[in-house]
Amino acid sequence: MKLLNGLELAEFIKERHAHQVRALSSQKITPKLAIIRTNSDKVVDVYMRLKTSYGEDVGAIVEVHDITQAQAKSTLKQLNQDDTVHGIIVQLPLPDISQTNDILNAVNPQKDVDGLSEKTAFDAATPTAIIWLLNGYNVELKAKKIVIVGQGRLVGKPLFEMLKKSNFDVTGADKATPNLDELVHGADVVISATGQAGLITSSMLKDGAVVVDAGTSTDSNGVVGDIADDARQRDDLTITPENGGVGPLTVCALFENVIRAAENAKN
Repeated sequence: MKLLNGLELAEFIKERHAHQVRALSSQKITPKLAIIRTNSDKVVDVYMRLKTSYGEDVGAIVEVHDITQAQAKSTLKQLNQDDTVHGIIVQLPLPDISQTNDILNAVNPQKDVDGLSEKTAFDAATPTAIIWLLNGYNVELKAKKIVIVGQGRLVGKPLFEMLKKSNFDVTGADKATPNLDELVHGADVVISATGQAGLITSSMLKDGAVVVDAGTSTDSNGVVGDIADDARQRDDLTITPENGGVGPLTVCALFENVIRAAENAKN
């Protein structure tokens, strides 16, 4: 088994980010990320810790606004107008998901560092992280069949669009796709982001497949992914580890956008 260790790659990127933040700070500009949080989900707790810790490590400011969903738009209006705030993210999911598009589109596109609003100036963080991970381990995507399981706003949908735009052979599916087993078994590269624990089992994966687990959910063991344990017992797969795969690089991609937003504001 070959592991796609995102944590290892993230350490190199973090070092570069710290250098960039120091350079900006010497010009009296400290990159600042504002996070709008409207829920108390355990998975969100993990992401919040990762983001605040990364900000501390590289010298950026991370400001958390723990509010109700009803306060989101007024808070966003203030943050959009605050020149000291360079990046804004709305932590998903919202309690009332029907308002997701409306609230995301209230973020200033030049500060939308998660890359999720309709007019955003940035690429979405998690899809960018997945591409970085595959490139970092020299996974060739040309002439490969790629299947993305999960078509959510955060990962599946934007990643599908990014890969399609690059003319890769990519197919989108979700956990309800009738022929999912057959579709996944025919793929050279499988990327799963459904949030359904253990959805992708060993029998669904072809010999030598590349497998990226970008799904998160919780059970009695804590935060778990989409890939079943039996798949992780195989020696022929190239696969993300249970911890330290896509997550660390997602935080890197987010701060890449925050730093770029700060540089844009300076210029």
